[in-house]
Amino acid sequence: MKTDDFNYELPEYLIAQHPLKNRDSSKLMIVNRNTGEIKHEIFHNIIDYLDENDVLVLNNTKVIPARLIGIKEDTKAHIEILLLRNIEKDNWECLVKPAKRVKIGTIIDFGEGLLKAKCISVKEEGIRQFTFIYEGIFYEILDKLGTMPLPPYIKEKLKNNDRYQTVYAKIIGSAAAPTAGLHFTKELLDKIEKKNIKIYYITLHVGLGTFRPVNVEDVTKHKMHSEYYSMDENVAKELNKAKKEGKNIIAVGTTTTRTLETIMTKYNEFKGCSGNTDIFIYPGYKYKAIDGLITNFHLPKSTLIMLVSAFSSKEIIFNAYNEAIKNNYRFFSFGDAMFLTTKK
Repeated sequence: MKTDDFNYELPEYLIAQHPLKNRDSSKLMIVNRNTGEIKHEIFHNIIDYLDENDVLVLNNTKVIPARLIGIKEDTKAHIEILLLRNIEKDNWECLVKPAKRVKIGTIIDFGEGLLKAKCISVKEEGIRQFTFIYEGIFYEILDKLGTMPLPPYIKEKLKNNDRYQTVYAKIIGSAAAPTAGLHFTKELLDKIEKKNIKIYYITLHVGLGTFRPVNVEDVTKHKMHSEYYSMDENVAKELNKAKKEGKNIIAVGTTTTRTLETIMTKYNEFKGCSGNTDIFIYPGYKYKAIDGLITNFHLPKSTLIMLVSAFSSKEIIFNAYNEAIKNNYRFFSFGDAMFLTTKK
C-alpha cells in the first residue's frame, strides 16, 4: 500500500482559513460507509441522524498555547518550539525549529527570563526534550508567552483563541484541537441529550502522532508518535453496557477513534485506564470499538485520511471527497464535516 494512493488534488481556496461565525452552521456530508450513498446537510441537523440507540464519545482535551519563540542564551539566535507532550513535571517533548541549533545543554530564554528551557535530550525528526525553568504557575506563564499552534496551512490570524477549542474542552495538554468537535455548540449538545442520546468524554492529547505527515513510500513503514490518552472507569462501564445492548458507538473525531480502538485492542473491552498510544489505523484494519464516525475532511496522504478510509473503503471516501470539492465544502481544521454511518 503506497502513500501516494491517498493523494488527491485540492484547490487552495477550499482550505478553510477561519472558523464560521456559528460553529454548527458548517456543511455536513452524510455518507453511508457501506454503500457510499451521500446526503448534503447542515451540521446542526446531525441530530436528525441520531437516536437513543446511539452513544456519542467526544475528546475533551484542551489546547494549550503551545508555540513559543525564544532566544538562545549563547548566540541570541531565534528558536521556535512547539510543546508536544508533558513527560513528567517540568519535562516536555517539543518540536524545534531550527533543530540543528539546539543540542544537549542549550538554554532558550522566553519572555526575558520569565521562562527558560534547557535541552536534556536530542531525538530524531527535530524533536528535543526540555526541562522548563520558571517561577509561578507554568500554564499561566504559557498563557502570557505562548500562541495557539495553528496548522501551517492556516495563514490568517485567529481573532478569538476560543474558536480553536471545543466548547467542552476541559483537560489541559493538547498541541492541536480535535477539530471534529469544533462543530458542536452547547445548545446542540443539550438537544442531543434531550433526545435520550448519551454523551461521554475521553481524553487524548493531540501531539505529533496525529498531524505528522507520512514521509515514507510504503504506508506500513510509517511510525506514529506516541500520544497520551485516558478513559474514566465510569465511562468504560457505560460504553461496555452500550456495546452489550447493541447500541452504536459514534466517535467524534479521529483522536476519539484512536483512543477507543487502542483500549478495545488492548483489553478486548472498554476499561478505565490511561497510557500512551501510537496506534496507526489504515485500510486492512478491523474496527473493534466504533460504529460511526464524525470527522472533518483531511489532508492528502495523511494518517487521518487513511484512518477514515479504513472505516469505510478508499473508493467510497475518495468519491465523497470528490463530491465535497464539487460542492465547495471547506477543508481541514476549520472546515466542514462528514458523518460516516450505516443509517439511511
